[in-house]
Amino acid sequence: MATRSKAWISLLLALAVALAATVAWGEDAAPAEAVLTLDVDTFDEAVAKHPFMVVEFYAPWCGHCKALAPEYEKAAQALSKHDPPIVLAKVDANEDKNRPLASKYEVQGFPTLKIFRNQGKNIQEYKGPREAEGIIEYLKKQVGPASKEIKSPEDAAALIDDKKIYIVGVFTEFSGTEFTNFMEVAEKLRSDYDFGHTLHANHLPRGEAAVERPLVRLLKPFDELVVDSKDFDVAALEKFIDASSTPKVVTFDKNPDNHPYLMKFFQSSAPKAMLFLNFSTGPFESFKNAYYAAAEEFSGKELKFLIGDIEAAQGAFQYFGLKEEQAPLILIQESDSKKFLKDHIEADQIVSWLKEYFDGKLSPFKKSAPIPEVNNEPVKVVVADSIQDVVFKSGKNVLLEFYAPWCGHCKKLAPILEEAATTLQSDEEVVIAKMDATENDVPSEFDVQGYPTMYFVTPSGKVTSYEGGRTAEDIIDFIKKNKESSGTTTSDKAAEPATTEPVKDEL
Repeated sequence: MATRSKAWISLLLALAVALAATVAWGEDAAPAEAVLTLDVDTFDEAVAKHPFMVVEFYAPWCGHCKALAPEYEKAAQALSKHDPPIVLAKVDANEDKNRPLASKYEVQGFPTLKIFRNQGKNIQEYKGPREAEGIIEYLKKQVGPASKEIKSPEDAAALIDDKKIYIVGVFTEFSGTEFTNFMEVAEKLRSDYDFGHTLHANHLPRGEAAVERPLVRLLKPFDELVVDSKDFDVAALEKFIDASSTPKVVTFDKNPDNHPYLMKFFQSSAPKAMLFLNFSTGPFESFKNAYYAAAEEFSGKELKFLIGDIEAAQGAFQYFGLKEEQAPLILIQESDSKKFLKDHIEADQIVSWLKEYFDGKLSPFKKSAPIPEVNNEPVKVVVADSIQDVVFKSGKNVLLEFYAPWCGHCKKLAPILEEAATTLQSDEEVVIAKMDATENDVPSEFDVQGYPTMYFVTPSGKVTSYEGGRTAEDIIDFIKKNKESSGTTTSDKAAEPATTEPVKDEL
């Protein structure tokens, strides 16, 4: 469920560092809105009209969207005067008629910003700053050439920031297959990295000056600082850049310079090891040294490493259901539903615990809210520790809603579910239940990518996504049409395949 994971990445980073404060606009400061307001009817025309356009997909209730709005507008005012003009637009992705746009462009959380180039033929994630001056600077670079020529050491000094990754192609001439492939990769990855090209490696601040050209040199502010490659196949170049541009151990703290690496870390589909502790107290250095040694020892394994400060990682603690008093702790995440935890770990236990993981000797950790002591309301409360008993082993037909406490559509649905459950209370073969998907791990049988999402589980174990309307009558009708007798066996229903597509009602 990698797509579901994307939705909480922004939460983790947002809690690691505060967004820029909202700017109050006076009447003279914003004479007219420079940000284009688009919807499903005007979107395609705008993309076709503008060769370069940035689009923010937002929701009116989203706090981060509200914080971004004045910064985005200020940037739009300034960039409208750029030559050529840089167009900023926005779409209310929470509006029902615009949901197909949000789905088409894989909007998993708010705000999501995307860059549309060449009339939408090239679409990239916006990965720049969220304050006006940073947006302006970032986008001005995005409309220039994808790679800049480095003609002298002075050019290199002006272009290469020793705190960022910079990728340089070193050539004998600016033509041929190798140069063409390099420029293709630079264009494709320009929103992620800065690129340059040169005829002379001795212009560059790091690495050997005497090289056999052509080659690609990646300069970075961590680990070995310089990495070279001579494979100019497009796919190989992308793989080289991806593998070389993340630290062996990513740091999760309040330093914004680390956020691009955090994004890559959490977006990776590889298993992730995360060590959380207090950076400012306790034996931090001994833990850091032991963890870096472990990352080196297991470098041949498919496991990415992160070390996080509990003060900055409150979002991660909330997501994984952890408590500060458990630190120092190490967590391995294989998927949204499969994790392993060791709390109160000592520095000298890190390697041995990781060995147990690789040897398959660890039991998975499950995030669950407490099982309620009283559960006598018409809509039953389900948690991760009770879902097997209440849903799968109950011998009943269960309509289960996955919700989030902050979700507006979930709040609207709540009294409707209550009405349906009250109406069906006399039917002992039917249960209507709900699970807070932000407080509990969602079992792999369910694909929850938005809220609310509802599934119907029968006594035989058939799992079907709810496809009906949103009235109590619709829900009752769906249950009556799809319910099984509690005496039905799995073999009786073997010919009926389970439906796995969820209802995605809220992004």
